[in-house]
Amino acid sequence: MQFASSQTEKSISQTERSGCPINLSLEQFGDRWSLIVIRDVMFGNRRSFGELLANSEEGIASNILADRLKRLTASGLLSREPDPAHRQKGIYSLTEPAIQLVPLLAHMGAWGRRHTQPSRELSVRAQLLEKGGPELWNAFMQELRHLHLGKRRPARSVFGELQAAYEKAMARKGSRA
Repeated sequence: MQFASSQTEKSISQTERSGCPINLSLEQFGDRWSLIVIRDVMFGNRRSFGELLANSEEGIASNILADRLKRLTASGLLSREPDPAHRQKGIYSLTEPAIQLVPLLAHMGAWGRRHTQPSRELSVRAQLLEKGGPELWNAFMQELRHLHLGKRRPARSVFGELQAAYEKAMARKGSRA
Protein backbone atom coordinates (compact mmCIF):
# COMPACT_ATOMS: atom_id res chain seq x y z
CA MET A 1 0.00 0.00 0.00
CA GLN A 2 1.39 3.37 -1.01
CA PHE A 3 0.62 6.32 1.30
CA ALA A 4 2.04 9.20 -0.74
CA SER A 5 1.87 9.67 -4.46
CA SER A 6 5.10 10.15 -6.33
CA GLN A 7 3.83 13.58 -7.41
CA THR A 8 3.45 14.60 -3.74
CA GLU A 9 6.90 13.26 -2.99
CA LYS A 10 8.35 15.25 -5.88
CA SER A 11 6.78 18.46 -4.57
CA ILE A 12 8.63 18.13 -1.27
CA SER A 13 11.99 19.86 -1.42
CA GLN A 14 15.14 17.96 -0.54
CA THR A 15 15.64 20.29 2.44
CA GLU A 16 12.24 19.55 3.96
CA ARG A 17 11.70 16.47 6.09
CA SER A 18 8.08 16.02 5.00
CA GLY A 19 5.08 17.84 3.60
CA CYS A 20 3.31 17.81 6.98
CA PRO A 21 2.08 21.38 7.71
CA ILE A 22 3.39 21.25 11.29
CA ASN A 23 6.81 20.14 10.05
CA LEU A 24 6.86 22.79 7.33
CA SER A 25 5.94 25.47 9.89
CA LEU A 26 8.70 24.33 12.22
CA GLU A 27 11.18 24.40 9.37
CA GLN A 28 10.29 28.08 8.82
CA PHE A 29 10.51 29.31 12.40
CA GLY A 30 10.97 26.31 14.66
CA ASP A 31 14.41 26.86 16.08
CA ARG A 32 14.64 28.71 19.37
CA TRP A 33 16.31 31.83 18.04
CA SER A 34 13.98 32.47 15.10
CA LEU A 35 10.93 32.79 17.32
CA ILE A 36 12.90 34.91 19.80
CA VAL A 37 13.87 37.31 16.99
CA ILE A 38 10.24 37.47 15.78
CA ARG A 39 9.12 38.04 19.38
CA ASP A 40 11.58 40.91 19.82
CA VAL A 41 10.54 42.60 16.57
CA MET A 42 6.85 42.03 17.36
CA PHE A 43 6.64 42.89 21.06
CA GLY A 44 9.74 45.06 21.49
CA ASN A 45 9.58 46.89 18.15
CA ARG A 46 13.30 46.23 17.77
CA ARG A 47 13.88 46.82 14.11
CA SER A 48 17.66 46.93 13.60
CA PHE A 49 20.45 44.42 14.11
CA GLY A 50 21.93 46.63 16.82
CA GLU A 51 18.67 46.95 18.76
CA LEU A 52 18.02 43.22 18.54
CA LEU A 53 21.53 42.38 19.70
CA ALA A 54 21.81 44.96 22.50
CA ASN A 55 18.35 44.32 23.98
CA SER A 56 18.25 40.53 23.81
CA GLU A 57 16.99 39.11 27.12
CA GLU A 58 18.53 35.76 26.16
CA GLY A 59 21.90 37.16 25.02
CA ILE A 60 21.87 36.05 21.40
CA ALA A 61 25.32 35.96 19.79
CA SER A 62 25.88 38.33 16.88
CA ASN A 63 26.65 35.53 14.39
CA ILE A 64 23.47 33.66 15.34
CA LEU A 65 21.40 36.84 15.08
CA ALA A 66 22.85 37.60 11.64
CA ASP A 67 22.07 34.06 10.49
CA ARG A 68 18.50 34.13 11.81
CA LEU A 69 17.78 37.53 10.25
CA LYS A 70 18.97 36.16 6.89
CA ARG A 71 16.86 33.01 7.30
CA LEU A 72 13.73 34.87 8.40
CA THR A 73 14.11 37.32 5.51
CA ALA A 74 14.68 34.51 3.00
CA SER A 75 11.64 32.63 4.28
CA GLY A 76 9.42 35.70 3.97
CA LEU A 77 8.74 36.26 7.67
CA LEU A 78 10.77 39.48 7.81
CA SER A 79 11.57 42.09 5.21
CA ARG A 80 14.66 44.29 5.20
CA GLU A 81 14.90 47.83 3.90
CA PRO A 82 17.98 50.05 3.96
CA ASP A 83 18.11 52.41 6.91
CA PRO A 84 17.75 55.94 5.46
CA ALA A 85 20.15 57.23 8.12
CA HIS A 86 22.86 54.66 7.31
CA ARG A 87 22.69 52.77 4.02
CA GLN A 88 24.80 49.83 5.23
CA LYS A 89 22.33 49.13 8.02
CA GLY A 90 18.88 47.68 7.62
CA ILE A 91 15.46 48.11 9.15
CA TYR A 92 13.58 44.85 9.64
CA SER A 93 9.80 44.59 9.44
CA LEU A 94 7.36 41.80 10.05
CA THR A 95 5.57 40.51 6.97
CA GLU A 96 1.93 39.46 6.93
CA PRO A 97 2.80 35.78 7.57
CA ALA A 98 4.82 36.80 10.66
CA ILE A 99 2.01 39.06 11.90
CA GLN A 100 -0.34 36.09 11.65
CA LEU A 101 1.86 34.33 14.25
CA VAL A 102 0.31 36.50 17.01
CA PRO A 103 -2.29 33.85 18.04
CA LEU A 104 0.38 31.14 18.05
CA LEU A 105 2.70 33.24 20.21
CA ALA A 106 -0.20 34.11 22.52
CA HIS A 107 -0.96 30.40 22.95
CA MET A 108 2.73 29.61 23.52
CA GLY A 109 2.95 32.34 26.15
CA ALA A 110 -0.17 31.05 27.90
CA TRP A 111 1.16 27.49 27.84
CA GLY A 112 4.52 28.69 29.19
CA ARG A 113 2.83 30.59 32.02
CA ARG A 114 0.93 27.44 33.05
CA HIS A 115 3.62 24.80 32.61
CA THR A 116 6.95 26.53 33.35
CA GLN A 117 8.22 28.95 35.95
CA PRO A 118 8.41 32.27 34.08
CA SER A 119 9.41 35.55 35.65
CA ARG A 120 6.45 37.68 36.67
CA GLU A 121 7.80 40.66 34.74
CA LEU A 122 8.47 38.84 31.49
CA SER A 123 5.11 37.06 31.51
CA VAL A 124 2.94 40.18 31.84
CA ARG A 125 2.44 40.50 28.06
CA ALA A 126 1.54 36.81 27.76
CA GLN A 127 -0.98 37.22 30.57
CA LEU A 128 -2.63 40.21 28.87
CA LEU A 129 -2.76 38.42 25.50
CA GLU A 130 -4.28 35.33 27.09
CA LYS A 131 -6.88 37.39 28.97
CA GLY A 132 -7.70 39.51 25.90
CA GLY A 133 -8.10 36.51 23.61
CA PRO A 134 -8.83 36.68 19.88
CA GLU A 135 -10.30 40.19 20.05
CA LEU A 136 -7.06 41.59 21.49
CA TRP A 137 -4.93 39.49 19.12
CA ASN A 138 -6.79 40.86 16.10
CA ALA A 139 -6.41 44.43 17.36
CA PHE A 140 -2.69 43.82 17.91
CA MET A 141 -2.31 42.37 14.41
CA GLN A 142 -4.02 45.46 12.96
CA GLU A 143 -1.54 47.66 14.78
CA LEU A 144 1.41 45.53 13.62
CA ARG A 145 0.14 45.93 10.05
CA HIS A 146 0.26 49.69 10.60
CA LEU A 147 3.76 49.63 12.14
CA HIS A 148 5.32 47.18 9.69
CA LEU A 149 3.27 47.28 6.50
CA GLY A 150 2.14 50.90 6.41
CA LYS A 151 -1.57 50.14 6.80
CA ARG A 152 -4.04 52.53 8.41
CA ARG A 153 -3.42 53.33 12.10
CA PRO A 154 -5.99 51.63 14.33
CA ALA A 155 -7.73 53.60 17.07
CA ARG A 156 -6.43 51.31 19.83
CA SER A 157 -2.74 50.83 20.59
CA VAL A 158 -2.39 47.30 21.89
CA PHE A 159 1.38 47.63 21.51
CA GLY A 160 1.23 50.65 23.84
CA GLU A 161 -0.90 48.73 26.35
CA LEU A 162 1.46 45.75 26.33
CA GLN A 163 4.52 47.99 26.61
CA ALA A 164 3.04 50.02 29.47
CA ALA A 165 2.22 46.84 31.41
CA TYR A 166 5.74 45.51 30.82
CA GLU A 167 7.36 48.78 31.92
CA LYS A 168 5.17 48.90 35.04
CA ALA A 169 6.15 45.32 35.93
CA MET A 170 9.84 46.11 35.39
CA ALA A 171 9.55 49.25 37.57
CA ARG A 172 7.98 47.18 40.37
CA LYS A 173 10.81 44.68 40.07
CA GLY A 174 13.34 47.53 40.29
CA SER A 175 11.73 49.02 43.38
CA ARG A 176 11.85 45.60 45.13
CA ALA A 177 15.56 45.14 44.39
